[in-house]
Amino acid sequence: MSTSTPTLDERIAALRTVTEAGAGRIPSAIADDAAALLQQAKARRSRSPEHTVVGVFGATGSGKSSLVNALVGDEVAKAHVRRPTTSQALAVTWDAVGAAELLDWLEIHERVERTQPIDPRAGKLVLVDLPDIDSIEAGNRAIAERLAGQVDALLWVVDPQKYADDVLHAQFIAPHARHAAVTLVVLNQVDLLAAGDRASVVASLQSIVSRDGLPRARVLSASARTLEGIDALRAAIGDLAAARTVRDARLTADVQTLAARIDDPGPAATLDARAAARVRDEVGAAAGVDVVAAAVASSYRKRAAQVTGWPLVSWIGRLRADPLTRLGLGPKRRGSDTDADVHRTSMPLLSAGAQAKLSLAVRSFADTAAAGLAGPWKAAVRTAAEGALEKLPADLDLAIARSPLPAKGSWWWAIIGIVQWVTIVAGVLGALWLVGASLLPTFGMPALLIPRVESGPLEGWAVPTLVIIAAVLVGVLLGLLSAVLSALTAAGRRRRTRRRLLASVDEVVQRDVVQPVTAELDRARAVAAALAVARR
Repeated sequence: MSTSTPTLDERIAALRTVTEAGAGRIPSAIADDAAALLQQAKARRSRSPEHTVVGVFGATGSGKSSLVNALVGDEVAKAHVRRPTTSQALAVTWDAVGAAELLDWLEIHERVERTQPIDPRAGKLVLVDLPDIDSIEAGNRAIAERLAGQVDALLWVVDPQKYADDVLHAQFIAPHARHAAVTLVVLNQVDLLAAGDRASVVASLQSIVSRDGLPRARVLSASARTLEGIDALRAAIGDLAAARTVRDARLTADVQTLAARIDDPGPAATLDARAAARVRDEVGAAAGVDVVAAAVASSYRKRAAQVTGWPLVSWIGRLRADPLTRLGLGPKRRGSDTDADVHRTSMPLLSAGAQAKLSLAVRSFADTAAAGLAGPWKAAVRTAAEGALEKLPADLDLAIARSPLPAKGSWWWAIIGIVQWVTIVAGVLGALWLVGASLLPTFGMPALLIPRVESGPLEGWAVPTLVIIAAVLVGVLLGLLSAVLSALTAAGRRRRTRRRLLASVDEVVQRDVVQPVTAELDRARAVAAALAVARR
């Protein structure tokens, strides 16, 4: 993170990021205030950037209007025919035409124009005399409160009797603690104090203002009646007008103040591959990945036995349904014209136990991801994860249905199958030979010659008999061999199928679970980074 001081544009952009990325995660009241501030900043920056608006605020009896008159050098606060009391804001300008649009935006309709600036540097000054901040008239107080949030600089006027008033400090000055650069505090009516008491009262006021959070705010003393300190106050206002940065300083303080009201999201975790793999495996198990993988292996063994088994008994296997067909994943179903985007398996709906495992896996993943976040952000992560629970069963079923499964047989099936039939034929021929040798003479036909083994361990055995025995033995041995080969191959296909299905499950988990959770974490990081910029 850069350590340089952000510009106002950067702060405003950061606050906008906070409001947009933090929508629904920061209190609605603060979000509304932020939106209003962004709108206000845009409106103020587009109007009369060369003018400086200084609002004069104070409680009843503090002498605001008299002080404005003293600063201007004329009875402007009383001369306006429509303003017998301070019930409306009054603007004193030295460039009425240039400031008109700005004053319209501020909704200040009472205006007085003068030609002689209060300071040579204050030709573009707008001095605003405001209603009492403690007025019993709610409308008057509302005007003061609204303009306290809009003017470029704040001039707080207090008197010796009520300079420590709680309403003034707690409700007005303290909330503007970050506005010290655009704040002046004036102890008016110092002529009512004994000469020896003035310094101690001013020091007391300075201490109170420091406790309000504005230790760098300038505290001056003046008297509207005797004009004591008026020139120093004019010069202080001239300093603000000459700075040409008061408007941006005010808006900067506003952004800082509002950003300080927003709680930091907290440190967002970085999801590693192991966490995603763990939830993938758990979700896959709940979705029946192992069931399908086992069905692939069983289907292969069944079809291998039908092709390579001893033909006299292998037909029995055809009576059993293919395990993949029972799940709606058999070759016929998978090769049909069914739309892959709507194709579903015939697997049973998730059981209560499987649903519980699925829910636990997803919620555990979300809780781990949200461990370091503050309450609203943690809840947002959980909501994102829980939203996936409604879609996961159907999405997982579709992913399994669309996953390519190994359905073809092995090359050696044909070889063993042919050999099996050859042995069957040989065995049948041997049997027919023996039967023919026994039966033909009964029909008056010459008997068949039955050759025998003339030497060796099988000496004397009839060759047809040996052919029959060999056919049976070879058939059995081939059956056993094919069973071993099919078991090994089926185990390999089961592993490959599980990997493929988990890859498909991973796509679903990434889309439905990981990505929404990651998006929430990214939002939290974006808000945290933006808050750091807005507050600095």
